[in-house]
Amino acid sequence: MTTPTLAGSPSLANHDPRPRLNHKPGRTTLTLFFGLLAAGLVYTAWSLFRDIDATGTVVTTWTPFVLLGLALLIALGFEFVNGFHDTANAVATVIYTHSLPPSVAVVWSGCFNFLGVLLSSGAVAFGIIALLPVELILQVGSSAGFSMVFALLLSAIIWNLGTWWLGLPASSSHTLIGSIIGVGIANALMHGRDGTSGVDWSQASKVGYSLLLSPLVGFTCAALLLLALRMLIKRRELYQAPVGNTPPPWWIRGLLILTCTGVSFAHGSNDGQKGMGLIMLILVGTLPMAYALNRTMPADQSLQFVAVAEVTQQALQRSAPQAAPADPRQTLSSFIREPQASDELVPALAALAGMIGAEVKGYGSLNRVPAEAMANVRNDMYLTSEAIRLIDKHQLGRFDADTQAKVQVFKQQIDNATRYIPLWVKIAVAIALGLGTMVGWRRIVVTVGEKIGKTHLTYAQGASAELVAMCTIGAADMYGLPVSTTHVLSSGVAGSMVANGSGLQMRTLFNLMMAWVLTLPAAMMLAGGLYWLLRQVF
Repeated sequence: MTTPTLAGSPSLANHDPRPRLNHKPGRTTLTLFFGLLAAGLVYTAWSLFRDIDATGTVVTTWTPFVLLGLALLIALGFEFVNGFHDTANAVATVIYTHSLPPSVAVVWSGCFNFLGVLLSSGAVAFGIIALLPVELILQVGSSAGFSMVFALLLSAIIWNLGTWWLGLPASSSHTLIGSIIGVGIANALMHGRDGTSGVDWSQASKVGYSLLLSPLVGFTCAALLLLALRMLIKRRELYQAPVGNTPPPWWIRGLLILTCTGVSFAHGSNDGQKGMGLIMLILVGTLPMAYALNRTMPADQSLQFVAVAEVTQQALQRSAPQAAPADPRQTLSSFIREPQASDELVPALAALAGMIGAEVKGYGSLNRVPAEAMANVRNDMYLTSEAIRLIDKHQLGRFDADTQAKVQVFKQQIDNATRYIPLWVKIAVAIALGLGTMVGWRRIVVTVGEKIGKTHLTYAQGASAELVAMCTIGAADMYGLPVSTTHVLSSGVAGSMVANGSGLQMRTLFNLMMAWVLTLPAAMMLAGGLYWLLRQVF
């Protein structure tokens, strides 16, 4: 009689706390997945044609639509990759604490990613766009604009797929920010300027601080929270690895599922907006007649817009009675690239405010602006809004309280006319991110669940890391800051391991740190190189 091996021992197999991750989806699941994917693509195409038809545009060539379709597929592909790359962090804790079966956890997370995108504010989307070079935003429908969008998206997808293949929880936010900086530097160098002039470094540093500090917040807060739990709740099983596939006590299980839900929702509301911002750039550049301005703004609001523009122009003229420059647009464009005080700045702003008001008054409402004028009106509004933001930030205007109030109201009116996201864009991104959550999650889940600490993840560790990640990402979304779900949660797991005395696997931490350090420069070089190459092609 032979002696059974350890690997084949039923008693040891029953006590192995590691979850079973090799379950293959059934036919019903695959049918539902591809059905939702097809429905999302059909809905996106139908929405596009409906919006184009509403503008009364006569289609003479299909070339812009081919470029638009390709750009939208790549943008939605970025969100799909983002889904299975980043959201695996949200489900790792509930899977490794046996709070939910893996198949249920990823579907649950995908649904709340979907809802997070739909209910997002849009602040992060336009915060990302503010990092892009001014001249490329103003010419987003040109060859340079298309090169920029394709370079951003392709470099982000390439790096995300590469780190996913290696099982490294790298940050999609870091990747996208690095790509934007790379394109900005490449564009400045190609125009004979200093590379540093191609990026709004004040805005980039604000984003950089949020990306840098959020992992430290995750590590520290998760460790402190776990220590607080150990002091307040004296239940030994919470701080030990699960026995076999035993689920946690009902109340800790509910907390783990709640925090997984919160992280998934927060991830959707934060990360989903990055794709929405890029998609709006694509739409504005390709189909300005439909998407350059918010055509749903009622006529009475348009009349109010005209009145506010006229009042603002008069207030600015009283503040700086000098003659306006011959080309106020050029003056404001130069100022946005290099914010410096000049005697022409406020007169140029007053002149452009008056021109915008006169344009909208002449057409009657935003909905009546002709297709050929849409892009120009939007560019004037963008220049004015950005100039006001930078004047206020650097305190260059020295306006009295009444003038300052009028200028800020005017800026709000401009932003309402230009910074909007159609519902179908949110739905398309939500479907891409939600479906992406259900694909390819195993590699990252194994890294977070097994390779950060030296022991199996405990119930209290999972709850601490998830709770901190949920609160951190939710707070960042309220302030319009892009943070990394990956870094916050994986650092939270590491912090909980240290606080629990579990120890860390230094090889994994070294790989994570390398991915963290290399993501920005790698994405910058990838995007800059792709931008230069695509400029030659286009």
